[in-house]
Amino acid sequence: MTHSDRNSPSSRLNRRGFLQKLPAIGAAAILTHRTASTATADNPRAIPVAVPVAPADAKGSTVTIRTETTLPIFAEADICVLGGSCTGVFAAVRAARLGAKVVIVEKQNCFGGVATSSLINIWHSIFDTEKKRQIIAGLTVETMERLGKRKAVVQPKNASNWFTFNSQELKIELDEIVLENKVRPFLNTLFSEPYLDSAGQLAGVIVDGKSGRGVIKAKFFIDATGDADLCVRLGLETYVRPMLQPPTTAAHFEGFDNGAFNSLLKKHGAEFGIPDGFYWGAYLPNTQTYMLAGTRIYGADCSNAKQLSDAEINGRRQIRAMLDMLRKYNPKNRTRLTALSSYIGIRETRHVKCLFQTSDDDALYGKHFDDAIANGSYIFDQHHQDKPGITFRSLDGTQNYVRPSYPSKGGRWRPKTAQNPTFYQVSLRSIIPPRIPNLITAGRMLDAGLIAYSGIRVMVNMNQLGEAAGVAAQLSLSQNVPIQKISAAAVRDTLKKGGSAII
Repeated sequence: MTHSDRNSPSSRLNRRGFLQKLPAIGAAAILTHRTASTATADNPRAIPVAVPVAPADAKGSTVTIRTETTLPIFAEADICVLGGSCTGVFAAVRAARLGAKVVIVEKQNCFGGVATSSLINIWHSIFDTEKKRQIIAGLTVETMERLGKRKAVVQPKNASNWFTFNSQELKIELDEIVLENKVRPFLNTLFSEPYLDSAGQLAGVIVDGKSGRGVIKAKFFIDATGDADLCVRLGLETYVRPMLQPPTTAAHFEGFDNGAFNSLLKKHGAEFGIPDGFYWGAYLPNTQTYMLAGTRIYGADCSNAKQLSDAEINGRRQIRAMLDMLRKYNPKNRTRLTALSSYIGIRETRHVKCLFQTSDDDALYGKHFDDAIANGSYIFDQHHQDKPGITFRSLDGTQNYVRPSYPSKGGRWRPKTAQNPTFYQVSLRSIIPPRIPNLITAGRMLDAGLIAYSGIRVMVNMNQLGEAAGVAAQLSLSQNVPIQKISAAAVRDTLKKGGSAII
């Protein structure tokens, strides 16, 4: 944000008689103002706010602060998207293509989230389980096609399988997609608090960045933070499961020997403090660089600041421990670390209690919804907290417990049937919180059952939730209706016209 941007001509919102009593929703303090139409020459674009409560230390004690301050307005838009993962970017782009003026806020220095900052370079199949029917399209396919022009993506000869892409090229591609669609980016910018108008309605977000603290005003907001940060600070009901799927720190290696690593890990992993868990990986297209997702941070809720910090450090420690193990027991190995993820790969934290929960049975039995906004065929893979390995559940009723270097344990989670569903769906209502008319979620904070979430959570599915959130947000604005009353049929029709696979 340049100096001229922050002081361009506009009205200043000057408050007289600041609210005597600051409102609070739940434990989160909400920032409000009263306005008059006067402006001053020293800063024509600013609004007065107050920060009523701030934490004093990690033990949870607080100090009360009742000071007023004036913050600059960094931007004003129709829609503000918080979170610049592919989910957030796709939400912003779909809204912009419908004519909305959109701002996107991302705390990292690039877009893409898990696909870029966390290095996870696989998007799963866009076909049903029979590999016959395409069930995913839209910006997922468009983005992969764009990367294909630069030989930065590989899809196996069987077109129904997954995409493997260069996560670093994806960073640049997402930059271009954002700018081409005239979405205004705020990178290296951290969301702090919601900002309410004098009527108590969500009217902006307070953010912090290199230009200091300021306000981004908008008419509608999309929480794509992953951890439901905006929803939590607005006091909306959320839940965290006792058995969260553990996060993983990924890394790039050269000269990686999968066979040797697998053998040594089983024999010597405990000596180096490497948790028994699950690992997998993939080569970056047309390179010798191998992405390994092999760490496990058990017991970490990454929506908690301290636990997130500890998890980041522990993940990097495990990467070094793997290298030390290879150096000691395979001294001729040529494995070299070339890059670490800049942000840990988080599978699950908070979920928002929305208008509807996509249940385990809904997903496992392939229930179709009249308001379906996403289709998925990825297997349900439950990463365990209480034991190593993963339990895979399939739509055909089979299941397997897989632990690296050990025989898998097969079985069934339901009896055989003459026909099996070939994909599952996600309801629009699963991303719409109650009460707040100009707020929708997008991403892994959706309301879903434990097993249902274990399949829905992967990126090709999250991408679809982002596109749906962007479309729903713009329709809510253009039709002047609360998001809770938006026409699902209109959302689905608009998504289809924009290239999504709507079934």
